[in-house]
Amino acid sequence: MIQGYRFGSFTLNGMAYRKDAIVHGDELTPWWRLAGHSVARQDIGTLVERHPAVIVIGTGALGMMKVPDDTRTFIEDSGIELIVERTPSAVRTFNRFQGEDKDVAIAMHLTC
Repeated sequence: MIQGYRFGSFTLNGMAYRKDAIVHGDELTPWWRLAGHSVARQDIGTLVERHPAVIVIGTGALGMMKVPDDTRTFIEDSGIELIVERTPSAVRTFNRFQGEDKDVAIAMHLTC
């Protein structure tokens, strides 16, 4: 469960992180995107291969990062539920699904 989020950082298992990241199960992976504020299929492909039931994408505090239609289709065609929200809401959604014991992953853009 993510204990907290604020612009530019989040707290997981009592540790603060200041880089965009993907969290799935007990694994935290730094998250770099080819085009910074747009999520390409390649940016999320490794996570899709792990096939969580739900992927939540946090698009930043202000929602500036975009998830193009082809990326959405790639994820959904893999049988994975996709939720795209601003990062503060995405963290709440991720935590709720974790509390329901769903196999959920979150990919977070931490700033804009």
